[in-house]
Amino acid sequence: VQLVESGGGLVQAGGSLRPSCAASGSTFSINAMGWYRQAPGKLRELVAAITSGGNITNYADSVKGRFTISRDNAKNTMYLQMDALKPEDTAVYYCKLRTRDGMNYWGKGTLVTVSS
Repeated sequence: VQLVESGGGLVQAGGSLRPSCAASGSTFSINAMGWYRQAPGKLRELVAAITSGGNITNYADSVKGRFTISRDNAKNTMYLQMDALKPEDTAVYYCKLRTRDGMNYWGKGTLVTVSS
């Protein structure tokens, strides 16, 4: 399975971005997916996750009410709608998926920079 993120960029505080993560390869085995982020000098952290059917989601407290995770299984693509962005949201955002047999795959990341 290969993952490619896109849609990061530079935005002013209060603005919005919608990065996406496209999966290819053995996509029939995709199970849960999630977005993580890593800011300079900090550990990678979970931002949001979504189950295979898209009916259950969870979010880090820091993004609840501002970010929305979704997926389109027909397109093998996951999205992260990010609204009301803050400078502290600046990070490299990575997508991760888990297959039904428990394997984890990561994308290479997309940089999100929020200016104050």
